[in-house]
Amino acid sequence: MTDTTLANTAWSAFDRTTSRWGRITMITAMVIMIGGPAILAAQLGVDLPTVVAGIVAILVVFGVIFVVEPFSYYPILGPASMYQAFMIGNISNKLLPAAIVAQSTIGAKPETRRGQLAAVLAICGAAAVHIVSLAIFVGLFGTILLRLIPAEVVASIQTFILPAVMGAVIVQMLASNPQPHILVIALAVGLVVQLVLTPLIPAFALFGSAVSVVLTIMLAITLHGDNVQKANNENALEPGATALEDQTSQKGTR
Repeated sequence: MTDTTLANTAWSAFDRTTSRWGRITMITAMVIMIGGPAILAAQLGVDLPTVVAGIVAILVVFGVIFVVEPFSYYPILGPASMYQAFMIGNISNKLLPAAIVAQSTIGAKPETRRGQLAAVLAICGAAAVHIVSLAIFVGLFGTILLRLIPAEVVASIQTFILPAVMGAVIVQMLASNPQPHILVIALAVGLVVQLVLTPLIPAFALFGSAVSVVLTIMLAITLHGDNVQKANNENALEPGATALEDQTSQKGTR
């Protein structure tokens, strides 16, 4: 048996193993993550329509990311690393950079087997560092710091931590995929919804984020379509304009 055959056989076994255990662990994690909140909601008597409304609001705001992210990460990470990445989290700001650095360090292309193995090992290393750092700086020193920090400061941190995290995520998304016209549309729609519609209709605050996202998407698609149509029309006129310029040039030469 040649080395190539051995390598292909080993890779096929690796692929089967990671695919089988990846599905098992992902399904198990999903059951645990959904089952825990479901049990708490049942014990606290949370209404089902309220839960459904919250899920719909999250889907409207982040539903596109659920579809886009797997297709964006797969060419770089590969199937085995995809299971790891979506189980661990913090893909764009921790795991994906680790995989890219590892691949570039050893000179491996992302779509190759060597690149996929580099991504697997890089994610393992990133996760290990993350766990150790959390255990030390959060589990050990975090408790000490919480005891030393005044309660008023802790309350302020808890109030502003979510906007800070969301702001960082938004900035990261804009930096990785800059779309100035979409940013302007989103800011305009958000200001109108929050400063105009919500004060006029207080109940609008319950689904203002969803409306902002839908309006931004519709306006972005509409305006982008108009720009594309305008560009196509200009391109369609260019051959005629070029021909007219050629005729004029020929007359001038004669």
